[in-house]
Amino acid sequence: MQAIATVPGVTLLDSEMDADHNRSVLTFAGEPEPVMEAAVRAVKRAAELIDLNQHRGEHPRMGAADVVPFVPVEGVTLEDCAELARAVGKRIGEELAIPVFLYEAAATRPDRVSLADVRRGGFEGLREAIGADPAKQPDFGPGRIHPTAGCTAVGARRFLVAFNANLNSGDVRVAKAIAAAIREQSGGLKHVRALGFSIEGGRRAQVSMNLVNTEATPIHRVLALVRAEAARHGAAIAGCEVVGLVPEFALLDAAEHALQLENFRRDQVLELRLRRPPLTEAVPIATFLDQVAEPTPTPGGGTVAAFVGALAATLPAMVAGLTIGRKKYAGSEEAMRETRRRAQALRLRLLGLARRDSEAFEAVLRARRLPQATPAEAEARGRALAAAELEAMRVPLESAGACLEVLELAGEAAARGNASAITDAGVAGLLARAAAEGALLNVQINLKSAAPSADKNEVEMGLQRIQAALGPAARRCLDAVHAALSA
Repeated sequence: MQAIATVPGVTLLDSEMDADHNRSVLTFAGEPEPVMEAAVRAVKRAAELIDLNQHRGEHPRMGAADVVPFVPVEGVTLEDCAELARAVGKRIGEELAIPVFLYEAAATRPDRVSLADVRRGGFEGLREAIGADPAKQPDFGPGRIHPTAGCTAVGARRFLVAFNANLNSGDVRVAKAIAAAIREQSGGLKHVRALGFSIEGGRRAQVSMNLVNTEATPIHRVLALVRAEAARHGAAIAGCEVVGLVPEFALLDAAEHALQLENFRRDQVLELRLRRPPLTEAVPIATFLDQVAEPTPTPGGGTVAAFVGALAATLPAMVAGLTIGRKKYAGSEEAMRETRRRAQALRLRLLGLARRDSEAFEAVLRARRLPQATPAEAEARGRALAAAELEAMRVPLESAGACLEVLELAGEAAARGNASAITDAGVAGLLARAAAEGALLNVQINLKSAAPSADKNEVEMGLQRIQAALGPAARRCLDAVHAALSA
């Protein structure tokens, strides 16, 4: 662990030591370069400490550092991780003289995508095969196995959940039968790898699983099949365990299923809501930007358009503030006071619309997920979806109308405000027009996807009205800006 923890820029997140499996799982994270260095150091230290000729355990293994997977967490893709795996594999092979096999997303050939295929035979079998069997030629490193450290699989994959079900039986044959029934390789559940082991000195049997895609095959579905298969053999699940770390969404999926929650939203979880609070003036800009950048449907373009409109509204208020009280602009003072009042009101209104835009689209997603197995359910779903889709059109239309008002205020500020701040009025106009057009794009796409029965006439008329008004309002604003600049 020290080999990892002492690398600057790397955080050791978790360590699991299992006596039955005689296996350690270390999880660490950081920027690519430090993580690569930590991985190489960890493999080097494992090679110094572990002699596989003396090592025994339930879990299959072929190396002192058996497997080094790179997993995308944030800001990197799976292909980025595959490149890191290739670079680390090359270093391990060249610097430590340990044969390396690339697997999963980093694999160089189809028969090495699966870790089970790469590892088949284990240390003892691969000791004989590497150097003799051309199919076992490593991707990096010498053409012979390391005498004590074996060989290492280095790859890139999505997050894997190591999940074990312990039985109330010591009969390992039952665990093996259950594993064979549930794993994908034997015709069971997709994305499930499973083996049966004996643990606690033979007192209990365990179904040890790697769940490689818990979004497609969630934990609760796997557990239900394990429970059913165990019952067929007269056994039951005594308890379960997670080895290492588990993504939050995987546990929430299981909780939703177990509690039979209806119309549940993830942001009802307090900690998640605190992490992604609804947009208000109290939310830091960085938090909002992080939320937009996340791979989730909301907040999306409609929310951003309304937010940009609110940002644009701050500038006419600023120009008005720089005009009020100046003798030179005494004739404009009352108009600028009204401009400032309206701009401040529009700023608050647009922030509220930004929040409503996300809520409206989330309501559409919830309506789409409603059951429709019976005619009554289908009718209820249709009504809910039509109402949600109509709201999802009305909110960005209202945002576009508010942005048009900001654009008109920017023109007023440019025509009658402090000439020293003329470009600020111009920026407000440009932002407001862009925000309005962005909001209208959301209206258009929502109109296109709405059911034929939806009441679209009012929305379509509003869309045409705002589109027609945007060009002239933008020209008036820019004409006033250019006139002041050339005066």
